[in-house]
Amino acid sequence: MNREQAKELVERYNNGFANAEERAWVENWYLDESRKFQFSEKEADFLHLKEKIWIATLQKSGLGKSVPKRLALWPRIVAAAAILMVVGLSLYFYQGNRSLNNQLAADIAPGGNKAILTLANGQKIVLNDAAKGEITRQSGITVSKSKDGELIYTAVAAEEESTTTIRNTISTPNGGQYTIMLSDGTKVMLNAASSLTFPTALNQKDRLVELKGEAYFEVAKHKNSRFRVISGQQTIEVLGTHFNVNAYADEEAIKTTLLEGAVKVFTPGAAETIEPGEQAVWNKAYGDALVKHRVNTAQETAWINGVFSFDGEDIRSVMRQVSRWYDVNVIYVGPVSEEKYYGEIFRNSKLSEVFKILKIENVHFDVAGKTIKVSYNQRIPVSNLQNNK
Repeated sequence: MNREQAKELVERYNNGFANAEERAWVENWYLDESRKFQFSEKEADFLHLKEKIWIATLQKSGLGKSVPKRLALWPRIVAAAAILMVVGLSLYFYQGNRSLNNQLAADIAPGGNKAILTLANGQKIVLNDAAKGEITRQSGITVSKSKDGELIYTAVAAEEESTTTIRNTISTPNGGQYTIMLSDGTKVMLNAASSLTFPTALNQKDRLVELKGEAYFEVAKHKNSRFRVISGQQTIEVLGTHFNVNAYADEEAIKTTLLEGAVKVFTPGAAETIEPGEQAVWNKAYGDALVKHRVNTAQETAWINGVFSFDGEDIRSVMRQVSRWYDVNVIYVGPVSEEKYYGEIFRNSKLSEVFKILKIENVHFDVAGKTIKVSYNQRIPVSNLQNNK
């Protein structure tokens, strides 16, 4: 391939017109060139690192003596190729000439809008199968599905006096996510393998919901009416704000990230008020430890924009997110890689594309049905998985 052909191919890639084979060529070419480029440890700005890599690659490859005025080339390359960077003594990248196991011939699709609504009487409604429009009515509350697929609770009449509160639960499976608008105007987006239990009528002075898993909240402001989120032994109290809660049972800590407003986080042994840009972390193993610190909120809430975003996670943390979204089981064979992952992957990527990105240095993936074997510095036949499911 000559210079002009290569330049044309990169332009096709960035404009979204490249086919799968062409995309693979561009990504592998970029990665092969970028792994030859060394950086100072003082290069802390990740975006600046990305620009330097791409500038050097362009100049070294001869595709251009100067960088185009529009530096969208690198962001488009990163977004589409979803580069993951592993930080050690140097930066390592996936070498594109490796191929995935033949078991990936039948690819696994990403998750989507899937959820089950459980009414107070125990009736279950599969929301992804439900028709748009009104689904049911409960004590003056209309439950409907919007044209965009959101579940909406709307008060149509004063709720009947009752000594009991009518509560519903919306649950997403592995490979599912869903958005719900509660009757007070609060919007909640549930990540995969999560559930939210809530009163159908949120007009009380104490609006109380229970979360398992992860959700992003945009709480409607109602004067003198607090909003509380219970996640196990942690409680979050707000008046009106935007925040994210990651409270999966298989994660070692519950993380509350604030984007707007103010919230107070209560645990059995501590309480902290956090401000926008801060995150409260409660390590469940230590009980009393509630720590707050500043974080990149865009990275913490990337999932609501359809992106996996990694900032120093190890392979186990990465694969927990992958397993929830692609509804797969993950097992580890032999020693586990200590490498750390930085970067982004679109959540609408097929599983094979994710593995092409994650397959860095000596980390290997093999697939048997919906079981993923992760190994480090070794290759074990997929057939050996059959007895380990």
